[in-house]
Amino acid sequence: MTITAAADGSALGNPGPAGWAWYVNDDCWRAGGWPHGTNNQGELMAVLDLFRATAHVPQEDLHILCDSQYVINCITKWMPGWKRKGWRKADGKPVLNVDLLKDIDRELVGRKYTFEWVRGHAGHDLNEAADERARAVALAYQQGIAARSGPGFGRADAPGASAAGADSDETGEPDFFSEPEPDLFSQPEPDFFSEPEPDLFSELDADAFAAPGSDPSPEQTVEALERELLRPDVRSDIGRIGVLLHPEFMEIGSSGRVWTRDAMMMSLEESPGSPMELELIGAERIGADTILLTYRSHSRDGAALRSSVWVLDGGQWRLRFHQGTPEA
Repeated sequence: MTITAAADGSALGNPGPAGWAWYVNDDCWRAGGWPHGTNNQGELMAVLDLFRATAHVPQEDLHILCDSQYVINCITKWMPGWKRKGWRKADGKPVLNVDLLKDIDRELVGRKYTFEWVRGHAGHDLNEAADERARAVALAYQQGIAARSGPGFGRADAPGASAAGADSDETGEPDFFSEPEPDLFSQPEPDFFSEPEPDLFSELDADAFAAPGSDPSPEQTVEALERELLRPDVRSDIGRIGVLLHPEFMEIGSSGRVWTRDAMMMSLEESPGSPMELELIGAERIGADTILLTYRSHSRDGAALRSSVWVLDGGQWRLRFHQGTPEA
């Protein structure tokens, strides 16, 4: 069976607030973006995320509709030569968007795929749907509002979904994402994962907080998951981070910058940082399926007061919101 999808990107200002999207049908699509990016980055990210989102059905052919000759040529013509030259162009200059291209190159292994160029803004239904969603994300970043990320790929009724796909994350979120966005202290490294000291509890899990012979409480489980997120080996594991962060995750950094799930995951993949010590202040139920966790973190840069909101999503506790404030 062939999965046919359109992939597209959008940037307001180019560079500027940017979005990307791939689209199969109204029940099978995904979108994301960054506060600052280019059209080409958006187009490449849409293709990369499509490959990652369909990694659980590698036997299916991918037919990718793309209105960017640049993206098609990068992947089908130029990459082999760039790789032989150490990811440099014929003039010796570094290849643009090399991190995205390297990630795409890894995802191509073992996959069957074809690209088809379609003219943009010419009434092609799938291309128009992908473009609409990519532009909506770019506009959302421009206006500072939330954007729809889509159901993703993996539902039992999605094209090409198999038994393996039906057993995957019920939210339909692909397991692996990354968005090329720098981190939060200099264009800074995400505040949540600032550069910390070793965590005395880094190897503890939920069971460690439960009384012998009993299941951990939701509050204990959430605390253990928060501690897990403070470990660099976990933060660099995109698959695990994809499970722990809610699809609509948001962080407000100490600088006032807003981080989305996609931007956070890309930043962590590039720079997971070092461990952080957690001093629990409280774990409070603020709803039937919502827990507010407050704690003090300790690092070489000092202490910070932090709050995290965890929600129960499809039987899995996932981090929905985080904010940290350096302690005077």
